[in-house]
Amino acid sequence: MNNSNVTTSGTAVPSDKTPPVAATKPHTRTFHGREFVDNYEWLRDKESSEVRDHLEAENAYTEAQTAHLKELTDNIFEEIKSRVKQTDMSVPTRAGDYWYYGRSEEGKNYGYSCRIPVDASHDPWVPPQIPEEGVPEGEQVLLDLNELADGHEFFSLGASSVTKSGRLLAYSVDTAGDERFELRIKDLDTGDMLDDKLEGIFYGATWVGEEYLFYQRVDDAWRPDTVWRHKVGTSQDEDVVVFKEEDAHFNVGVGATRSEKYLIIEVASKITSETWVLDQDNPEGEFEVLWSRERGVEYEVDHAVVDGEDYWVVTHNATGRNFEVGATPVGVDKLPALQDLQVLMPHREDVRVEGVDTYRDQIVVAYRRDAIGRLGIMRLDGGFGSFREITFDEELYTVSALGNPEWDAPVIRLGYSSFIEPASLYDYRVADGKFTLLKQQEVLGGYDPEQYTAYRWWTTAPDGVEIPVSIIHRKDLDTSKPNPMLLYGYGSYESTTDPAFSYTRLSLLDRGMIFAVAHVRGGGEMGRGWYEDGKLDKKKNTFTDFIAVADNLIARDLTRPDMLVAEGGSAGGMLMGAVANMAPDRFVGIQAVVPFVDPLTSMLMPELPLTVIEWDEWGDPYNEPAFYDYMASYAPYENVEAKDYPDILAVTSLNDTRVLYVEPAKWIAKLRATATGGTFLLKTEMSAGHGGVSGRYDRWKQGAYEYAWIINKATGKLA
Repeated sequence: MNNSNVTTSGTAVPSDKTPPVAATKPHTRTFHGREFVDNYEWLRDKESSEVRDHLEAENAYTEAQTAHLKELTDNIFEEIKSRVKQTDMSVPTRAGDYWYYGRSEEGKNYGYSCRIPVDASHDPWVPPQIPEEGVPEGEQVLLDLNELADGHEFFSLGASSVTKSGRLLAYSVDTAGDERFELRIKDLDTGDMLDDKLEGIFYGATWVGEEYLFYQRVDDAWRPDTVWRHKVGTSQDEDVVVFKEEDAHFNVGVGATRSEKYLIIEVASKITSETWVLDQDNPEGEFEVLWSRERGVEYEVDHAVVDGEDYWVVTHNATGRNFEVGATPVGVDKLPALQDLQVLMPHREDVRVEGVDTYRDQIVVAYRRDAIGRLGIMRLDGGFGSFREITFDEELYTVSALGNPEWDAPVIRLGYSSFIEPASLYDYRVADGKFTLLKQQEVLGGYDPEQYTAYRWWTTAPDGVEIPVSIIHRKDLDTSKPNPMLLYGYGSYESTTDPAFSYTRLSLLDRGMIFAVAHVRGGGEMGRGWYEDGKLDKKKNTFTDFIAVADNLIARDLTRPDMLVAEGGSAGGMLMGAVANMAPDRFVGIQAVVPFVDPLTSMLMPELPLTVIEWDEWGDPYNEPAFYDYMASYAPYENVEAKDYPDILAVTSLNDTRVLYVEPAKWIAKLRATATGGTFLLKTEMSAGHGGVSGRYDRWKQGAYEYAWIINKATGKLA
């Protein structure tokens, strides 16, 4: 595009047809003898009125350029609302002497946090039936989130933790979107708020009895680096630091074992971890380390009791990259090395062990095989035994253990979903293997899963590796000819894109689109090796895998480049930026949500949130020239060229602390000044964070807008 309107300061005010033109203010970055001239680094100054004016101008231009999508956006929004049971209740979860649940009401953005007492006249492990209309007898509303959100453009609940007795509730809120919370304590017996107020804390809060709270705070780079102890009834100024991590590569977290016998502090980088423990009977005592950190060794612990003896149950990678599960008695003078633990589930190259949950009578292990997450259960009624897998019929599904706070529960709460089956919640009774369906996600309007299909293909990458691809569409779609398609990808942090149902996706599928997921390297679908082959100096595999999937889908005549839209967010937004540079002719449009598109600049700024700890994911270009050169070779912002690009919509949030708004702002400005073809739009939420807008109706509206843009690009439809 022609950049003749670029000025030396400020932003050209756009008309409906003229995009804003960011000023060029050359800034030279010099590292390792390499120089890069950055014309748009000035957009980093969040407090500058000039920057704010530019972002508002971008928003105005984007609004004008997408005005034709209003009817389609409104239609999708109404479709989403019509599918969702807006007045609803969750299945109650047992904790102590109460059943806890959430409920929502039609017309309200946020829900209610509630509880009712356990009825001693009924089975204490069978959740009570919640009425379809009205509220249950004896309901106590713990938090009205609509009331807490009133007057705030953004609202997010962080901690929500009740003491074992059920008397005190600690909860925290974020009203800016920057993931920094204020915590308050409520007496649930009286309804009164205590004077305690903890400001500037991170997610979560862990009770010990009713006297102490343990929580995290962050350093100047917004890294959770300290664990604090708060005594109820005292000022935050009197809180005590019980743990501080000086190494900027590591984050800290605090929690408790399900048995409520131990407090656990977990210290972790991307590749190394360490665990410290404290008996809850001595909350003012000193935490002790279990196994000292060793670079490249990761482990997590849980507490089990077997034949009356306390054990640590440990998931670790000391014997292989896909992890194994071992055990050792608590309280011995010297713990054995991780390699010498009693093996409960051995390391396997084809199975990635993801973690364990322990209960009084059983252990649940989560693992991944053939790109599908699975669960196994070991009974503890006669010592350690073997794990038996819980099996399901569908080819592509997701199962997880969730909502089980009680140590002595005889049932495991399971969540199950697939691309076409709405989420279901089961109680699995361990003693007899019986499933009880508690609730299935209700889809209003007559949804029939038999009208849709989901299956898996495999695509060969340039280096010969087989890449799994999930494909979802209506059964009546004619796949003998090309169809419009949305291809989604992520591929970082060993994160997996598992099969899950989506109300919103139906608006794509019912308009004749195919939804596909490229399970590229850098994710965790195929084990730790899959992740390692898409990070550091192998990061480009993520991008070439995605392009190979697109090429294969086109070669099979399932779609065409003029019908294919790509989407990714956060680190997946980097993937979008990279493929836009590497293969712009494969896509008619690319949507990048909170995209990490200026990674080299960020990784050269240790003072930024997350930078130092991220060096284990991307490499350390600050200290190592080789990583500087490698990142410079693929960083989306730095590799924008004078060529035709697909149309691009970038969505970001001003208060995002994980991927700063400046990255997509710079990227769009450079694309607009450099590319020879393509329309480039930037939409900045001015009161939101990494997760976007808050409130369910606002989220649905945002999702409808993003899908309307995708549908229009792929199909040309406007309704």
